Amino acid sequence: MKLVTLTKDEFKKFADKHPQITFHQTEEWANLKKENGWDAYYVGLQEEKKIIAGALLLAKTLPIIKKKMFYSPRGFLIDYKDKEVLKTFTEEIKQFVKKEKGIFIKIDPYVEYQERDNDGKIVEGGYENKEVVENLKNLGYKFFGFNTMQDTLQPRWMHVIEINGRNEEEVQKDMESKTRQILRKNEKSSIKTREITREEIPLFKSIMEHTGDRRDFIDRPLSYYEAMWDNLYPTGILKILVAEIDFNEYKENTKKELEEIESSLKDRIYKHDNNLLKMNEKKYESSNKQDEESIERLKKQIDKIEEYKKEFGEKKTLGTILFLIYGNEVLSLFGGTDDNLMQFQSAYTVHYAGVKYAIEHGYKRYNFYGITGDFRTENPLYGLYLFKKSFGGHVVELVGEYDLIVSKFWYYAYKIAFKCYHTIKKIKA
Repeated sequence: MKLVTLTKDEFKKFADKHPQITFHQTEEWANLKKENGWDAYYVGLQEEKKIIAGALLLAKTLPIIKKKMFYSPRGFLIDYKDKEVLKTFTEEIKQFVKKEKGIFIKIDPYVEYQERDNDGKIVEGGYENKEVVENLKNLGYKFFGFNTMQDTLQPRWMHVIEINGRNEEEVQKDMESKTRQILRKNEKSSIKTREITREEIPLFKSIMEHTGDRRDFIDRPLSYYEAMWDNLYPTGILKILVAEIDFNEYKENTKKELEEIESSLKDRIYKHDNNLLKMNEKKYESSNKQDEESIERLKKQIDKIEEYKKEFGEKKTLGTILFLIYGNEVLSLFGGTDDNLMQFQSAYTVHYAGVKYAIEHGYKRYNFYGITGDFRTENPLYGLYLFKKSFGGHVVELVGEYDLIVSKFWYYAYKIAFKCYHTIKKIKA
C-alpha cells in the first residue's frame, strides 16, 4: 500500500462512491476554500492499482513561520475500523504533510460515535463506533474530547431525518402534531417557497445579517455568499430558498374561509329554527358559538392583513435557508427569519421544503445540521434543538475532532500564537 497523488477526476470517482462522502470532499468546496487562501491536495492509498482510502487535504500557509496547517474536512474517506489500513494511511499522510512543510493535520470524521434517538438518549443495543476513537488515539491523533457545545470547526452534534425511501406521508407521521398544524396553517396563509437567483443574494444577506444581530452572531460578508454561489451553485450543490407570503392571496383565502363558516352557521340556524333537522341543543349552541368566534377572528385577521399590506406591500419575504446538497443528504447549512414577521414561523415551511426535496430526489437523509449535546432545558440553545426535534428524526453524535501532529515544536508554538491572537481579538472587540 502506498499514498499517491490523485487527479480531481480520480478522486471524485473514488469519493462519490464512499459512504462518508459529503460536499466537504468535493472539488467545488476546495475551489471555494481556495478563495480564502487554502490550497487543495487530492490523495489516495493505493493497493494493487485500487484506491482503498482517500482524502481531500486543504492547506494554508501560516504567516511569519511559512509553515502549513492542513485540514481534511469531515475527515479521511477510510474505514477507521481497519487498523492496518488506517495505520498505513496515517504514516503515509504524515510523511506527505511533512514534505509539504506542514506541522499538523486536523480531521473531524463523518462517523457516528453511538446511536441516539430523537430525545438524544443512547439507543440500547444500537450501533456504536467507539473503536474508531480508540484506533485514532492509539495512532497518536490528539483527541479534543466529547464536547457537547458548538466549539469545533464542524458540528459534532446534529439532528437528522432518515428518509431512506419513505414518502411524504410516512415522514410526516414522525412529526409532532404542532409541527404539522403550523405547516398546514402556513399553507392556508399563502406562505410558499422558491429558489432565489444570484441577483437576489443581497436579500438573503439582509435576512442573515438581521438574524445575526438578533441571535448575537457575526454574519459573513456578502462576498462570501457570492463566492459560495459561484463555486457551488453551477453543479447543483447549493440552493437558497426563501419563504414568501402573498398578502392578496392570504386575504382571499381568509375571506373564502370566512364565507364558508358564515354559510355553515346560517344553514345550521335555518334548519334548527324550521325544525328541518333534529339537533342536540347543547351541541347546537356550542357549534354556533364556535363559528361566531371563528367569524370574529377571521374578520380581525382580514383587517390585520390590510395593515401588513400597507406596511410591507403585496408580497413579503419571511425567511430563508441555504442548503448544500451532495452524496446521501440534503443539508441545511444556515438560515434566518425576518424580524418583523416572525409570528408566521416561516422556518417550518422552508425546512419542510428541504425535506420534500430530499424525498422527491431520492436522498437518504435530511440534515438540520448543528445542535448541542446538552439536552438540559436551561441550555440557552435548547430551543433550537426542540424546533428541529419537532420534525421527527434523531440526534447524531459524531466521533469528534483530532489533530495528527507532524512537528511538535511548531504545533505548540502555533497553538500559543493562535490563543494570543484570539485573546487580543476579544479585547479589541
